[in-house]
Amino acid sequence: MLIWAAVAIVTVALVLNASSNQHVEVAFGSILAGAVALVSMIQLFRAQPQGFVRRLVYVGGGSYLILAVATAYLFLRG
Repeated sequence: MLIWAAVAIVTVALVLNASSNQHVEVAFGSILAGAVALVSMIQLFRAQPQGFVRRLVYVGGGSYLILAVATAYLFLRG
């Protein structure tokens, strides 16, 4: 949940401060990769391996949804 919040905050800041839509959409890939890398890093420090794939799918899917909404906003904004 905190990773989703971080993705949303970074995405909104990027969309509001960007000068070119193309550069923003390229950065979205880095945001998604960072979210997946962060959940993987957290898993390294956890003692329980159970539920790793579920957490990975939830973080990846939720982050992808946040970025898809931002992309739709940029598309409609022009």
